[in-house]
Amino acid sequence: MKRHLIAAADLTRDDAVLILDTAEELSRIADRPIKKLPTLRGRTVVNLFFEDSTRTRISFEAAAKRLSADVINFSAKGSSVSKGESLKDTALTLEAMGADAVVIRHHDSGAPHRLATSDWIQGSVVNAGDGTHEHPTQALLDAFTLRRRLTGPGTGRDLSGRRVTIVGDILHSRVARSNVRLLHTLGAEVTVVAPPTLVPVGVRPWPCEVSYDLDSVLATSDAVMMLRVQRERMNAAFFPTEREYARRYGLNGDRMARMPDHAVVLHPGPMNRGMEITAEVADSPRCTAVEQVANGVSIRMAVLYLLLGGAEPAVATPRTEENA
Repeated sequence: MKRHLIAAADLTRDDAVLILDTAEELSRIADRPIKKLPTLRGRTVVNLFFEDSTRTRISFEAAAKRLSADVINFSAKGSSVSKGESLKDTALTLEAMGADAVVIRHHDSGAPHRLATSDWIQGSVVNAGDGTHEHPTQALLDAFTLRRRLTGPGTGRDLSGRRVTIVGDILHSRVARSNVRLLHTLGAEVTVVAPPTLVPVGVRPWPCEVSYDLDSVLATSDAVMMLRVQRERMNAAFFPTEREYARRYGLNGDRMARMPDHAVVLHPGPMNRGMEITAEVADSPRCTAVEQVANGVSIRMAVLYLLLGGAEPAVATPRTEENA
């Protein structure tokens, strides 16, 4: 892997499979009485969050702590950022504190790239979501969930030939952008479905098909990923009413029944129940939303381990009488 993880587009197939395989190995510690490894003892990971977050911030914190790293949580609210401090000065402060990795979520697209290409931080930079640009670790945990659900346990596999449909607010979704690129890299065939007003103007070069009709693609989808409508990023009306959006692009029980028996439903959260997804679907065994949260810890452990961990195995082989 490279020194930083800024975009899913930066990952080769081998990089992505290495992360997924490492996460598979690290996920086993969740079943242990003590869910901790000494791998990153003495390292410092800073969670630098300029946007509100629940799942991503807690997931990165849990991942770093399970690897025995020291964790510093930084929130823009209540910090010097609220007094006008620049990203550069904040970064220089973190560097002075000895940060080995900075996990950054920022409302401006490109902020993690700026941090990674500057000389402000000597450690690794991990993009935890920037504006409407990318969210690479979300795409990785989604791919990890899909690989487990669609191909079974094990390592070394990609998603070749699988058909994944991503539905909803594609225009404002960094999750959609990262997933389209990563799933394509892993061999999946991706289709995005949305109202015309919520499809980006520059979608043509994306490695995916575009559809405006959800019902036409359900029967051939191995997985359907539902996205939240991001009203906080909207400055205009992109569809007539919530009821109309739910009627045309919401996933309900009837639509889920048209999917193949093996197909699954993903949602990166938070959900707007009753809009893009009904309670019946969200609470069904086919919905992986809770699994995605658990898998996110394993994926973020893998990313931090591969960026900071050195040459030792991610999970040490247990001592036995024969090899003791």
